[in-house]
Amino acid sequence: MTNSSLSLDRLASIMAALRHPERGCPWDLAQDFDTIAPYTIEEAYEVADAIALRDMPELKKELGDLLFQVVFHSRMAEEEGHFALADVVTALCEKMERRHPHIFGDGTRAADAVAQKDEWERIKAAERAAAGAAERPVSALDGVASALPALMRAEKLQARAARVGFEWHDVAGVRAKLDEELAEFDSAPDAANRAEELGDVLFVMANLARRHGIDPEAALRAGNAKFERRFRAMEALAGPDFPSLSLDEQEEFWQRVKAAERR
Repeated sequence: MTNSSLSLDRLASIMAALRHPERGCPWDLAQDFDTIAPYTIEEAYEVADAIALRDMPELKKELGDLLFQVVFHSRMAEEEGHFALADVVTALCEKMERRHPHIFGDGTRAADAVAQKDEWERIKAAERAAAGAAERPVSALDGVASALPALMRAEKLQARAARVGFEWHDVAGVRAKLDEELAEFDSAPDAANRAEELGDVLFVMANLARRHGIDPEAALRAGNAKFERRFRAMEALAGPDFPSLSLDEQEEFWQRVKAAERR
């Protein structure tokens, strides 16, 4: 087994060489936090894709690429005098120990994973309150990153609001709100209002998923994958003439693909 400490030191040294002012790579030297951020997000999605495919060799590679993003940002921060990679690792270790008092302290072990998640959120809330600026009141919504995918962020915002009681009493209330928002979408007077109302529809859909214990982002990813699988199978059945078929003819192939999946 490779010594992880030596490997991380080696990776940090490689990054330092890439960013060396005189001998470094021109592309790496031209980057900053803003230009690297999209790559960081992309690498995180590629990790998720490898997990979905259960491709362990690919997952190892993609986790390395994601780790390199951490090292890249840390190196740029070190150059500006903010923090270094070692500080990132130390802060992470301290946070994990602080948020798991039942493991690293004298806290009581939670009854199950759900109770433990609630305790994790309580500790996070206490940390946010302690770090809050006097001129900016602490909100239950603090810490929900604005750069998250919109559907994921909607679910997280609603979960935070629910923790302080801002929540429908049952799923029926969410379903009724969805009907209300769909009616407002149908009656929107113009394109701008339709876009706004569709946002409300999607926001309520995220809440409906949460109330049923469904990850809306994962559900939509699965829906995308199912559509792509069926569409590609439909194209394969129809052959090169598929684009020239009528919608009714294409629908027949779609139904054949669906029927084949059920067998």
